Amino acid sequence: MKTFLLAITLATAAVLTPAGTQAAVGGAADDPQAIVQSVSSRIQKHLQSAGADQDFKQLSDYVASEIDPYIDFDLVSGLVLGSYWKTATPAERSEFSREFKTLLMRVYARGFAEAKNWSLKFFPSDADPSGQKTLIKTQILQAERKPIAVDYRMLQQRGSWKVYDILIDGVSLVATYRSSFRSEIETNGGSLTGTLDNLRKHNQQSSAAAGN
Repeated sequence: MKTFLLAITLATAAVLTPAGTQAAVGGAADDPQAIVQSVSSRIQKHLQSAGADQDFKQLSDYVASEIDPYIDFDLVSGLVLGSYWKTATPAERSEFSREFKTLLMRVYARGFAEAKNWSLKFFPSDADPSGQKTLIKTQILQAERKPIAVDYRMLQQRGSWKVYDILIDGVSLVATYRSSFRSEIETNGGSLTGTLDNLRKHNQQSSAAAGN
């Protein structure tokens, strides 16, 4: 599980373009693989700075500031909930998106705290004929560990590339969470209420345990 969470963290953080990065990388803003290469290098440098993994709240805030502007959490939440998103009320959608985002930010931050030295190996990407979607294929390499295959499903929205799913050794992040939430919702008789309560309580407990 730790390896899976680490892969999610590095994969997601590496491909989401932080604020101001597009200007720094120039034409790379239109090239999703170039974005991966540029941003992953910058994030690795941050991880290797002294004390980067000592303050979890600070690390969580850093992760949120880097990732939040470049993921459409309503889109991802809709993919995760599937048919239940269609029948959810606007208030339920808003709360799920907010709480799911909080959950992912903490997962990513935990992965950062575990990360040491790593690098990315790139393979030929698989672009959709429409030019609006692409699959960036990489491996996360770490010393004395088996390479982790990571594929990024990316969507171009209003000229910007954003990640909407990640495959870790062929396993979809969206599909994994969808299966988990579907099972819980079905246990609750098809209602989102119980699932939202559990998700909210989990986030509150995690926040209290981290001291923030």
